[in-house]
Amino acid sequence: MTEFLFELSFWLAAPVWLVMILAPAWRWTARIAASPLTVVPIVMVYLALAVPAFPELWAAVSRPDLEGFQALLVLDGGAAAIWAQVIAWDLLIGQWMYREARRLGIHPLLMGPLLVLTVLLSPIGVVVFLALRAAMIRSGASTRDRADESSDGLPPGSRLPV
Repeated sequence: MTEFLFELSFWLAAPVWLVMILAPAWRWTARIAASPLTVVPIVMVYLALAVPAFPELWAAVSRPDLEGFQALLVLDGGAAAIWAQVIAWDLLIGQWMYREARRLGIHPLLMGPLLVLTVLLSPIGVVVFLALRAAMIRSGASTRDRADESSDGLPPGSRLPV
């Protein structure tokens, strides 16, 4: 049963990842990615795995040390629970990245591989996305500033409201 739940946590997240990567412009993708409810089934799997391993889980999180965490991961349910937790958080992060990319106008051909990287190695995917996001925000602000300056020769913010 533990192995089934371990695999189920991934398969519950996979459809959301697939639409964000393969159908980013589909109108339902934006609605799906905007919903935090996508992680609820995965959290339910997490709970099914975490409750039987709760004493070990509690020991690992309430007094964090490497030995306690290793003891949790030796348990099938403990390792599978941590996996389900990672899957749920990665999905939420991916959904945020998808929405931010759409807001900033980052092309789907760039975001698709970045979302795949995030599925596989989320810390690396997030760092790359944050750098890309910062660059997009900087370039967007500087582009707006240049457009404001060129429109009437006045520096941004110096015009009187009409």
